[in-house]
Amino acid sequence: MFDRPLKILVVSSEVVPFAKTGGLADVAGSLPKALAVVGNDNMGNDVRIAMPRYQQIEAGVYRMDFPVPFKNRNETAIIREASIESQYQGERKTIPVYLVDNHHYFYRDRMYMYEDEAERFTFFCRAVLEMLPKLDWQPDVIHCNDWQSGPIPLFLKTHYRQDQFYNRIATVFTIHNLQYQGNYPKDVLRVLGLGEEFFHPERLEFYGMISFIKAGIVYSDVINTVSRTYASEIQRPELGERMDGLLRKRSKDLYGIVNGINYHEFNPKTDPRIHRNFDSASTGNKKENKYALQKEMNLPVKDVPLIGLISRLVDQKGLDLISEIIDEMMSEDLQFVVLGSGDKYYENMFERIRSRYPDKMGLYLGFNAILAQRIYAGSDMFLMPSRFEPCGLGQLISLRYGTIPIVRLTGGLADTVSDYNQDTGSGNGFGFSDYSGRELLSTIKRSVELYREKPAQWESLIRRAMEQDFSWARSGVEYLQLYQQAMSTHLSLQRIA
Repeated sequence: MFDRPLKILVVSSEVVPFAKTGGLADVAGSLPKALAVVGNDNMGNDVRIAMPRYQQIEAGVYRMDFPVPFKNRNETAIIREASIESQYQGERKTIPVYLVDNHHYFYRDRMYMYEDEAERFTFFCRAVLEMLPKLDWQPDVIHCNDWQSGPIPLFLKTHYRQDQFYNRIATVFTIHNLQYQGNYPKDVLRVLGLGEEFFHPERLEFYGMISFIKAGIVYSDVINTVSRTYASEIQRPELGERMDGLLRKRSKDLYGIVNGINYHEFNPKTDPRIHRNFDSASTGNKKENKYALQKEMNLPVKDVPLIGLISRLVDQKGLDLISEIIDEMMSEDLQFVVLGSGDKYYENMFERIRSRYPDKMGLYLGFNAILAQRIYAGSDMFLMPSRFEPCGLGQLISLRYGTIPIVRLTGGLADTVSDYNQDTGSGNGFGFSDYSGRELLSTIKRSVELYREKPAQWESLIRRAMEQDFSWARSGVEYLQLYQQAMSTHLSLQRIA
């Protein structure tokens, strides 16, 4: 497929299994596994990862330390090395993970939300770039993820521009969620080691602030989002988070690739976390997972439609629509199971709902990885009525486990879920477009009716859902093509310069 294996450095502020607050960590921990083995007639690629070594990370063997030029002084970076294993398509590879350690910046009780955030991640980005020649390893592409690594493309085209070691390295910048931008006061230019000329709308200035995500968008060779539809949506004012004009300006370099999931980890046939294993040829065993889930959540054990929701409890996820229609929804003969945490407003909302419907709703506030798998395996439907959704992983996992998604058709949900048509039998879930409680309720009722009235069609829908391919092996090939595009774009810009 490609003329040679690529050398790829994936840079992320969080990576499973080392540190996680959201879906970014899942992607950064899964995509490299696929990249290590896909392409080049399965020769794979030389893939490595860089991330901060937060206080809670115990992994990592000392590799080196060195001074990093930073804020008119040198700050020490200690590099520790850990690894993750790839097991895609029968291939096994070890992927190095470089943990950037600094006691002052990263030994803290939590990962984010500190006053010196800009300083912490500027140091991280400089340390990653300073590390490469000391490893004697020159990547073809650095794949940056979200605002925390936005300064890397900027630094390559400023501080490191004249250094021969760096001038052939192409950059890809992935926007996982445009809402999170890393915007800071103007004096952050001093932290970045840049002059006043960079406080300009064509560079880093963003409504009177310095924006780290804008640095990634402006200075990277290629930009992508985690679905094709989201790449289109963020070029419009409604979802562009005031970046839509800039993204339209770079539209020829903006791509969308749907995230994948690890089909080795998320496999109902072998998953040790669920009560009864099954596959598309043994979907009857799926109901045993439902009955076990009902017992675990203290619900009556019976064959009624069970709707699951696993989510951060925040406004983005369309939870206000659920509040709007909950009484009418619960008037149906169904059950509802919720797992998540987030805004106190929504946590309290779901607690009130459970108190009103104790025989119809199960609730777990917090994070529970085992329970999450049991909800994916034991539910009949999976609810994602998001206001916007860059990609979403929940619908991909639910499809893998034969749990039919009910989604608002936005972002990655629109790219992965197609509305079921009873006449043609096409589609793999249920979707609605208008952001309204009426539309959500109508869609839930359609799915419940099919479950009750057309069991043969429902079984066929389960099998079709389970046979979809949203593995990283597929998306990994698309990323390799994106890296080739970035390398070509970078080379063209060098020739112009």
